Amino acid sequence: MSASPVPAADITVDGTGLLCVTLLLRLRSRIADAEPGTVVHVIATDPAAPLDLPAWCHMVGHDYLGPLSGPDPATYALRLAPDARPTRPGAPWHPAEPVR
Repeated sequence: MSASPVPAADITVDGTGLLCVTLLLRLRSRIADAEPGTVVHVIATDPAAPLDLPAWCHMVGHDYLGPLSGPDPATYALRLAPDARPTRPGAPWHPAEPVR
């Protein structure tokens, strides 16, 4: 998470009223063709979002930038990483390190 101000969004994903599973599917769809470095703001009303979004970013390799202060509903930011692991159906899963 970054201590500096969160950059403006290149893409905004509105997940109002969605549970995190559906929100993450919508997020994955919206960022599928986005370039690395793209800043994404995610609007989320699911109470699990503050836990699920950073965990998902960690799992796939994107940079979780944290919650934006002030907006209601809650909005979270992330930056797409160039070496993120694919999450689309049928995509090969290759861990960054060999599993031992």
